[in-house]
Amino acid sequence: MNLQQELNKTSGFKNLALLASQVVEGYISGMHKSPFHGFSAEFAEHKIYNPGESTRHIDWKLYAKTDKLYTKRFDEETNLRCHLIVDNSPSMHYPLIKDFSLTSLNKIAYSSLACAAIMNVLKKQRDAVGLSIYSDSYEYYAPEKGSDRHHNMLLDILGKTCVQQPSGSGTDTYKYLHEIAEKIKRRSLIFLFTDMFQGDTHENELFEALRHLKYNKHDVVLFHTFDSTTELNFDFPNTPSRFVDVETGDHINLYADNIKEDYKKAIQEYFSRLRVRCGQNRIKYMPVDIKKSFDVVLTTFLLERQLFK
Repeated sequence: MNLQQELNKTSGFKNLALLASQVVEGYISGMHKSPFHGFSAEFAEHKIYNPGESTRHIDWKLYAKTDKLYTKRFDEETNLRCHLIVDNSPSMHYPLIKDFSLTSLNKIAYSSLACAAIMNVLKKQRDAVGLSIYSDSYEYYAPEKGSDRHHNMLLDILGKTCVQQPSGSGTDTYKYLHEIAEKIKRRSLIFLFTDMFQGDTHENELFEALRHLKYNKHDVVLFHTFDSTTELNFDFPNTPSRFVDVETGDHINLYADNIKEDYKKAIQEYFSRLRVRCGQNRIKYMPVDIKKSFDVVLTTFLLERQLFK
């Protein structure tokens, strides 16, 4: 799928800036607050002058008023460092689609297109972007860079990820999040795209890994992708059907209506628990229904981030 071509069909979010809600740390001049202080256009505070310090930034006008020496401190502006993490397990390739387009996306295609859109916004801001892709192995890693060549390389990787058949047979998200946390040395904005389908025994391990990222001062956003028609509402024909786990191969034969209400109750409780646990760990939780308009979901997130940073 040509991600850039599909993005050109979108509207609404192109001119919105992706603003970091935490202090960020980077190399180049940008639009985000730095934890470091130096000389720039934006004044931060006065500091009492200590003998032996440089006299370069002494505020002589304030000295004339107070007869005391103070130096000016300024906030540096820096770039945002962003790392995109994409779950490429077999369940993310649901539902199976032959011809992808902006109005016909499965979970992996939706996630890849969202990554590409975020990358375009960051490119305009001269911010650095990195990418990790995993399934039952750590399939791809690229550190954060801001060059056009790097941007095009990541677009190509994401486009290929959509159309290639997944080679994995399971998902150990928590394992690779720990690895990624060790790789990313500087404070960054982390986007995780996953459908959160995993064994019950791994839920605690997953949030331990997310806390690892938070402990390292990263700003973490979880994009929880799902198909509301079948995965949330279990809307299947009430005929004898075989339901197959695409990751383990396990299957069960049943009539959909026989378990529909129990399934919906269980999945809604699971979604609510995810939202609460993300809130407890100060992780931004974004439910992403792939049946909804791509423009609406991403614009909502970017507007919220811009207005409530």
